[in-house]
Formats: sequence, structure tokens, C-alpha cells
Amino acid sequence: MIHDVPELEDLGDLAGKSALVRVDFNVPLVDGEITDDLRIRSALPTLKHLLDAGASVTAMSHLGRPKGEPNPAYAMAPVRERLNSLLPGVELRENLRFDPRETGNDPSFVDELVDGHDVYVNDAFGASHREHASIVGPPTRVPSAAGRLLAREVDVLLGVRRNPRRPLVAVMGGSKVSDKLAVIESLLGIVDSLIVGGGMAFTFLKAQGHSIGASLCEDDMVATCAELLERGVPIHLPHDLTAMGPGGKLFDPSAGGEVRQTGVNLPDGWMGVDIGPGTAAAFGDVILEAGSVLWNGPMGVFEDERFAAGTRFLAEQMAETRAFTVVGGGDSAAAAKQFGVDDDVDHVSTGGGASLELIEQGDLPGLAALREAAARD
Repeated sequence: MIHDVPELEDLGDLAGKSALVRVDFNVPLVDGEITDDLRIRSALPTLKHLLDAGASVTAMSHLGRPKGEPNPAYAMAPVRERLNSLLPGVELRENLRFDPRETGNDPSFVDELVDGHDVYVNDAFGASHREHASIVGPPTRVPSAAGRLLAREVDVLLGVRRNPRRPLVAVMGGSKVSDKLAVIESLLGIVDSLIVGGGMAFTFLKAQGHSIGASLCEDDMVATCAELLERGVPIHLPHDLTAMGPGGKLFDPSAGGEVRQTGVNLPDGWMGVDIGPGTAAAFGDVILEAGSVLWNGPMGVFEDERFAAGTRFLAEQMAETRAFTVVGGGDSAAAAKQFGVDDDVDHVSTGGGASLELIEQGDLPGLAALREAAARD
């Protein structure tokens, strides 16, 4: 077991048994074609272990948001084809979210899922923060365990939360403080320092009395940010910016609008869209001196090349530092891949929301279900 969660070896002899495996095959599709099969490949070690152990294997996953009814745009056919090309012999059910009972955690759907199966394996870390039928239901019915991917995520993220190499630095970006307030508050009780970039930085800067022009800001969170700044844990904020002037549009350089480096006090109509080079260097120094780094959220609108420099530099520092580095899924994982450092960090999480919730709370509904199943055995 790992952190009291049963693993594949705890299922015993699997020869001749039928294994039901919850995977996260919510892959990106363009015109019905898979553009990135990382999530499929990430599940292969678990699926192969079960096949090699003599089990018959049925996988199940959600794909997109079909809103509880069949939708050809979210059918599993292209995923099934890719899985079969990578690892023949695994059956894949149709999209779980074609049935509203999945998100409703309906016991009758759980019964249908486990019917004919001897054991259950959860290898869908990215969905394990959801109390859905396929996540929390099967462990109440049959012997259950975490797959290789889920076990690795739990080991790494709980290790960072409970026993990190110091100093522990968290890097938080993204647009809204409100989306990450709970995890920020939790991190301030764990980390040695916190780096804040991205759109959420402007609410903190406004709390310090800076004029932020037309930058993204949650006015109802300014007082909260002021209180967080008084917690006693160093919070590193930008001291220079890349800003876009009036008339400019994201992803449309032809629209006009001047782009220039500025301080953190912006005139009316100017929008901060990336950290500046001085801030990037200062943030990089903190990362290079860390023992462990947890990164969740970009430093700017990195999808627009004009505003990618801050996130790119931070990604490169994540690759260069000797610290134990964890990229917390979502946009951070996309940035790590875009800037070619995904193979140079220690761990790239497959679940953005799940990784944040595990860091914040120390547990997930999917893990609790597996733990309770082990306690019954």
C-alpha cells in the first residue's frame, strides 16, 4: 500500500479474473482526431500489468462534456482505436458521461458497471476529485486498488505536501485568486515562499496600492489578498510587467495597441499580460535556490507569443534547478510541453484540479473510496 491506499499487488492472483479499470482518456480531439494521446499512454503500465497477470480488462472513461446523453462528437471510437493500436486486448466502454447516472453517482449505474467483474482499479487521477459513480462506487462492491499512475501521483503530491525537500516553493499563476484561494491558504501553511504571477497577481498588486490599469482584477478579493500578504510567509509578486496598450487584442497583433515593458503601476487602459524580464529573473532565482518546487499556473498569456516570455523562462528554470520539481497539470503542463521541458521536470501531474485539491486537502474522494475498500477486506 501507498499512503494507506491499496495498489495492484494487493489484489492478489488475477489469473482468470475480470478487471474493471477507471482511466482518464479525456484526450483532446480536433475533427475527430486525437491531437495528444499522453493520457492513453499514461495508463498503459497499469493495463499491461493486468493483462500480463492473466486478467481480462475492461477500461472506462469520460470524454468531454456530453451532458448526460449520447453525442457522436464525444464517442469513444477514436480513443478505442488508438488504445487498440498501443495495447491490443483491452475492451473500452462507451463514454461514461453519456449516462446522467455517472455524474449523479447513482447506485444502479455502479451495479451495471461492476456486473461481471471481479476487481476494480482506479487509474484516473485527473477524475478522482469527483464523487462520480465510476470513481467512488466500485470500491463499495468489489476488491479495489490504485493503478500505477494514480499511485505515482499520490506518492509525489502527498510527499511534497507532507515531507518536502526544503525550501519548498509554490508557484501559482492563472487568472483568478478566487479559483485558487483555498489552495493558496493551505500552501501558506506548508511552503517556505510563494510566487504569484499571471492574472491573479494584479489583485495582490492592487491590495498593495498599485494602479493596475485595465488588468484583470477581482475587486471583491482585494481585502483577502491584503490579509494573505500579512500571513508572514514571503509572497513574491511581479515588480515589472509586459503590458498592452489601449486598442490591443490578445491573439491579434494586427489589432494594434502598443506592447512594452513597464513597472507595476499602469495607466488607464493598459493591461498587464505577462511578468517582465526583471521579475522573471527574480522568480527564477527563487526556483534555482529551492529544494522542491510546485508549479500551477502560467505567468502570462503564454498562448500568445508576444506574452510567452515569462512562462517560458520560468519553465526553463524548472528544468534547470536541482530542486524536486512538480508541474501541477492543466495549463502548467501544457506550457511545460510547449516549451519543451516536460521531460526535464521530475513529475508532470495528469490532473490540474485533482492535484490542487490533493495538495489543499490531503485526500480525494477516489482515494478515500479505495482506502475504505481496503479496510473492509
